[in-house]
Order: sequence, then C-alpha cells, then structure tokens
Amino acid sequence: MDRKTENLVDAPGSLTLKIFKFIIPLMLTGILQLLYNAADSVVVGRFESSDALAAVTSVGSLINLLVNLFMGLSVGTSVAVAHDWGAKDFEGVSRTIHTSYLISFIGGILVSAVGIAFSGQFLVWMKSDPAVLPLSARYLRIYFVGTTANMAYNFGASVLRSVGDTRRPLYFLAVSGLVNVILNLIFVIVFRMGVDGVAWATVASQVLSAAFVIVYMMRTDGPIRFEWKKLRVHPDKLKKIVLVGLPAGLQGTVFSISNVIIQSSVNSFGNVVMAGNGAAASIEGFTYIAMNSVYHASLTFVGQFVGARKLDRINGVIFRCLALVSAIGIFFGVLSYVFADPLLSIYLPNDPGAVEYGRTRLLYLAVPYFLCGMMEVMVGGQRGMGLSLLPMINALLGSCVLRIVWIVTIFAAHHTLFMLYISYPVSWLVTTAAHSVVYAIRLRKLKREDREPVF
Repeated sequence: MDRKTENLVDAPGSLTLKIFKFIIPLMLTGILQLLYNAADSVVVGRFESSDALAAVTSVGSLINLLVNLFMGLSVGTSVAVAHDWGAKDFEGVSRTIHTSYLISFIGGILVSAVGIAFSGQFLVWMKSDPAVLPLSARYLRIYFVGTTANMAYNFGASVLRSVGDTRRPLYFLAVSGLVNVILNLIFVIVFRMGVDGVAWATVASQVLSAAFVIVYMMRTDGPIRFEWKKLRVHPDKLKKIVLVGLPAGLQGTVFSISNVIIQSSVNSFGNVVMAGNGAAASIEGFTYIAMNSVYHASLTFVGQFVGARKLDRINGVIFRCLALVSAIGIFFGVLSYVFADPLLSIYLPNDPGAVEYGRTRLLYLAVPYFLCGMMEVMVGGQRGMGLSLLPMINALLGSCVLRIVWIVTIFAAHHTLFMLYISYPVSWLVTTAAHSVVYAIRLRKLKREDREPVF
C-alpha cells in the first residue's frame, strides 16, 4: 500500500492526530485553490474595472448550480470507496473508481453543453446588471469549456481523499494553480484579454490538474489504479454512488438555487454592491474551505469506520470534528472582519463604496460562519453512514426553503442588506439542529442492526 494512502481504521496514533494529519493538506489545498481564484479577482479588479470584477465574481452561484448535481456524485464515490477501503474490499474500490470516472466524463460533457448554450439566458433570469451581463456571459461560455476536466479532477481527488491521501491533490493543485496565476497575468496585463483571459487561464489550469490526477492513477499500483479499458458501469457500484451522490448533488443544486436567488437580490442593489459582495464572498471562501476540510474528514473517517464495522468510534469522530470546525470558523471569521478594509482593498483599491458594502457582508456572514461548518460536519457524518436523502430534505427545508421564504416575505418588506444577509446564519442554525437529530437516529439504527444475529 502506498505510504500516502492508508486504512484510517488501522493506522496507529490517536484519532485526533489522525484527523489533523488528514485535514491539514486538504485545508492547504483548498486555501491554495482560493488564493489562485482570488488572483483572478485581484488581477481583474486592478487591471480592468469594477464592472469586469463584478462580471467574474457574480457568476459563482450560477456555475455551482449547473455543476453541483454531478459533483454531488463524487460524494457518492467518496462514501463507496471509503466503505470498501475500510472493509479491505479492494476489488470493490477498483469497480467504484471506473464507474465514477465514466460518470464524470458524461456529466462534464452535458454541463459544458448546457452552460455554453444558455449562459446568457441564465444571467437574464438572475437579473444581472445590464452593464456587466455581456462580460459575465463571455466569461461563463469560456469557463464551461473546462467543466469536463474540472469534474475529472474532482472525482479523482475524492478517490484519493477516501483512501487517506490528501497530499497529492495539494501537489497537483499547487502546480496547476501557479500556471493559472501566470496565465492570468499574461492574458490580462500583456494581451489585454480582460475577463476572457481570466476564463481561458482557468480552463488551462483545470485541464492540467485533471491530467495530473489521471496520469498518477494510471501509473500507480494497487486498488486505485485507473485503466481506460476498465472504464464501464458496474450496476452495484452505480447504485451505491447514486443513492448517496444524487441526493448530495441535488442538495448542492438546491443550495445553489437559493444562492442564485440571493445573488439576484444582491444584484438589485446595483454594481457597486455586487462588487463589494463578490469581494467579501471571495474572502469568506477561505474560511469555508478551511471548514470544508473538516467535513471531508468526518465523511471519510465515518465511512471507513462503517466499512470496518467499528461503529462505536463514530461519535468520537463527529465530536472532534465539531470542535475543530467551530475553532476554525470562529478564528478565520472574526479575523476576516477585523481586517476587512485592507483585505477588501486588495480587490477594490479604488472603490471605497464597494469596500463598505463588502465589510457589511463580512460582519453578518463571516463572523457566524462557524455555524455553517457545524452543519457541514453533521452532513458528512450522515453521508459517511450511507445516508443522503434525509440530509438533502433537511437542507431543502432548513436552508433553501427558509431562505427563499425569508426573501419573499421579510426581505421584501424590509429591503436592506442586513435583512438579506441575516437569512444565512438563521438557516445554518435551524439546519444544524435538524441534521443532529437525523444523525443520532441513523447511528442508533446502525448499531442496532450490527447487534442483530444473522441466521
């Protein structure tokens, strides 16, 4: 077995230390990715215009809406691989990998086609500011060229995480992200390509990262080896991937729908608010990525313990992950607000009005962001136990429906940014409570089934 991959169930050392070792490379990977993404915004904001910055930063929710359904299936891949890896069913690991890669290729092609064909219409539905709509549409059409490569990388990275390897995705991203930054500078500053240059730089880096992970998995030995000739659908693995991944993808899609609606509400305040909101969201992304690494830890560790039938260890994983994610969220959230002005000025050096609006968002979203992290950990625990439909329903009701109802009622009556932004922490708190109840019921059911005699 490769030294960077390990059965987390049998690895020596304390559980807390193993979780730390797992999340640190994953956290660095995510933060590095956001630094590279932030470089897109910084380059556009400094060398183009506020309209160009708004065009690039205001389309994230739409991208997520189109991509999340298939990306959710990579969560199903993570759970299926973790269960098989924990149970030492290495042939099952191989079948899952080749089934999931076929899904990623098909899904990437479909999303690319839809994104390229309908980007302009989607932006009209989002009430995008007419001043930035053409720029946003051009950016999106180019961005979606790289969707297949993006999915291939994410499916491959999910496999590596599930077998305990969080370092190689960091190495792959470090190189491809650096290429992205260099191409950004060349395309925007030297060739004056504007948002088109940023989009093409992103596509190039996505293709490179996908090539890295696929080539590595083709050359490695053992259960995670990828071979083109084995690329086929295995019905039992497809069923498991879909049962967990489809609700996860639908959950991500529904979240994105609510975010699109909220972004549309932000757009109603004009392009200055859009620019400030986008810059603040980019800063918040660092906190989210740090917390999201703990979500992946909860999913992977719980998944391997379920596969090994060591159910008594699951609560220990969740409690440690909740403590970690709360500490991370509070630290980064408060830090981002305390240093809001200098951080936002990196994106918006000549727009004090947009900086002020960005600071407002950081106060109401970044400071209580740890609640979102706790919600994610509880979701990871449920998915690690093979449960995905109920988490999706909870998310649908507790976050998405609640936010939409909030917007059409409370926000409609009090049209202020405060009333818009406060819908997020309220929904995180409600949804975390609901997820905690479902988690406890699911774990109790698994333990009861494990104790029942088999005749």
